[in-house]
Amino acid sequence: MSAQPRSDASAPGPAPQAPEARLLTEAVTRLRRALRSSIRTDYPWETLPMAQVELLQVLGEHSPARISDLAARRRPAPSTVSGLIGQMIGSGLVARDVDAADRRASVATLTDAGREKPASWTTAHDRRIDAAPGALDDHARAAVTDALPALFQLAEQLGEPGEGTTAD
Repeated sequence: MSAQPRSDASAPGPAPQAPEARLLTEAVTRLRRALRSSIRTDYPWETLPMAQVELLQVLGEHSPARISDLAARRRPAPSTVSGLIGQMIGSGLVARDVDAADRRASVATLTDAGREKPASWTTAHDRRIDAAPGALDDHARAAVTDALPALFQLAEQLGEPGEGTTAD
């Protein structure tokens, strides 16, 4: 797989992107895809979809939580989150309870298995991501490290929910 994106000048699109924007989009997409698939190397028995892993991680940090709160944190439609929560209830990872603040509403909480799953996944994932920079030369490793603050700022600029936003 080459380090540069393939050129597809004939593909229709809404508007041409600046070369830097296109490269960044492709790099982030490829990195995210590689991160998702690489976990299967150390954790081959894991079949949990990434969307469920992400929801389990959010619930681990903010539990109990209403479906609308989970959707605001991860940005999928509430119906998508509700469907994922339903699947995780069926798998024994999540339980649905009555919201103590509003008895008409329900909240999702992690079960013991639901707390264990993301912890195991994170350990395997951290092992993979910690080892990857070792394969880079010193210059590339420093460039990745130096780019991290700017990437976090870019994510914030693009509207990633974070501390202090209305999604909290």
